[in-house]
Amino acid sequence: MGNTKKVTTGKHYQVINVGKTEEIKNHTLIHPKLGIEIKGKIFLNQDIELTGSEISFSSIPPKSELPYFHVHNKDEEVYIIQSGTGYFQVDDETFPIEEGSVIRVAPAGERTLYNTSDVEMVYICIQTKEKSLEKFSSEDGKRVDRKSKFLSLL
Repeated sequence: MGNTKKVTTGKHYQVINVGKTEEIKNHTLIHPKLGIEIKGKIFLNQDIELTGSEISFSSIPPKSELPYFHVHNKDEEVYIIQSGTGYFQVDDETFPIEEGSVIRVAPAGERTLYNTSDVEMVYICIQTKEKSLEKFSSEDGKRVDRKSKFLSLL
């Protein structure tokens, strides 16, 4: 059973390591509502103290599908395919996906995935409240006058 490894924390950050992409299948999650074991799934929200989104890594074995459809009440999801190829279904529409595919699904979209490849399909899912972003990075962020310490590390 894989676990995240705490790397370091500071006043404004937390750092963990989930392992290599091919190791995601070794993680196991006990579903908080259903109490069932889900292999190849890890949520990061508690480990890195997320407050505005939920991020998970998931793995689907070769030649198999996510065994359920699901929807959300308020949250949209973005799926980022890291390995494998297959199909994604939203409602009655099915389309091909592969490493590098990025899919956004609105809360009401009934969604599932199918891995047609001979390798584990690993994907990252980012879940946030739909229409909650007030400003994009370039509008919300600002530069600060600070020198990096990178050269001192070399």
